[in-house]
Amino acid sequence: MATGHFKQGIAGGRLSPEQYADNFSDLHPPLDHHEALVESDRCYFCYDAPCMNACPTSIDIPLFIRQISTGNPIGSAKTIFDQNILGGMCARVCPTETLCEEVCVREVAEGKPVQIGRLQRYATDVAMAQDKQFYRRAEPTGKTVAVVGAGPAGLAAAHRLARHGHEVTILEARPKAGGLNEYGIAAYKSIDNFAQAEVDYVLSIGGIEVQNGKALGRDYQLSDLTRNYDAVFLGMGLGGVNALRADGEEAQGVTNAVEFIAELRQASDLASLPVGRRVVVIGGGMTAIDAAVQSKLLGAEEVTICYRRGQEHMNASEFEQDLAAANGVTIRHWLQPKRVIAEGGKVSGIELEYTAMDGDKLVGTGERLTLTADQVFKAIGQSFIPSALNGSGALLALEAGRIKADAEGRTSLPNVWAGGDCIFGGDDLTVSAVAQGRDAAESIHRALTSNGRA
Repeated sequence: MATGHFKQGIAGGRLSPEQYADNFSDLHPPLDHHEALVESDRCYFCYDAPCMNACPTSIDIPLFIRQISTGNPIGSAKTIFDQNILGGMCARVCPTETLCEEVCVREVAEGKPVQIGRLQRYATDVAMAQDKQFYRRAEPTGKTVAVVGAGPAGLAAAHRLARHGHEVTILEARPKAGGLNEYGIAAYKSIDNFAQAEVDYVLSIGGIEVQNGKALGRDYQLSDLTRNYDAVFLGMGLGGVNALRADGEEAQGVTNAVEFIAELRQASDLASLPVGRRVVVIGGGMTAIDAAVQSKLLGAEEVTICYRRGQEHMNASEFEQDLAAANGVTIRHWLQPKRVIAEGGKVSGIELEYTAMDGDKLVGTGERLTLTADQVFKAIGQSFIPSALNGSGALLALEAGRIKADAEGRTSLPNVWAGGDCIFGGDDLTVSAVAQGRDAAESIHRALTSNGRA
């Protein structure tokens, strides 16, 4: 590669419009009717279905697949939505290879599981395309609930509360609802503005008002909500980004991977997005994979993921790691960042240290490696920012830097529940956030009524 090309650095428009369209097309094209019937016929409809136990939302997977096999995709969609109102997005983004499909009897016996995720997408797509609504609001209870955050946890909580007849107000800091489904998912996993279509589908039940541009701690306090509403659900996710803890990381060209993915998701013209020639991504989770793969698809020539531990420790699934490799991304293990090298204030490389395990402790070996780079993405996790809760009177109890909540989502404050990534035990999965929002809504309903009876 010519040095002159490299010095052009971060730029956009390297590919043709056709290449961008092809690169960011649907990662898993939907099954057609015949394919869905054939795939559903592979299911053994196990009585003690391990797939169902592996699903955080406990969808009756054998039942919904049997409904597809008998030509009833609408009934199948209802079975899914009964447990997971965001089943359409979860079908697209869930790491099914480490959840339901990993324990599928077909996977254990043959190494080829039933494609549960694609079957779930088939059924939910059919229902949403027909705008088939399965739920009506119960008679109004006169109770009001504030939901902080319009991400998966908040939307799931709001929908379930609306079903029970409560009036719900969602306060969302960003311009659009959807949370990470809208801003944090790789573009090739959710095409055709599906995240917003799903938001519209969820809100169509009625009784839910969304107020955008409303941030906790800036535009209102938690004490305002506890005073003005009968109950509060906190589902604001994580707002902080972990630092590299490397010298020089303030250099131009060192970027938060989550912000990069969000910018890409909101871009109307992919050619306008700047990307480096040589990109280094620090991290080992789904966000690192998404940032790396999308950098390559935008026209980066070399993309390297550097992770401080071994392959077996990576949070990204084996499928995601294979996806990165298939797109020309190099994954290097046992490396941690030490210094960002800059020229004229702009990143030109990164110095890393090899690591090793010393008993149970990760240590640096002292041996160093330098990689040339004109763009570095930080994808080493996000953190909860508790300062937004300040000024709220009584303080919420925290655990390991996140909100402490019990199994039903109840926090240390009366009439305040929480769920999703902002609570201790949140695991960065859309499907888990949905389950926590749904279950907290049921707990709220019981608390606001006489054991669930208005």
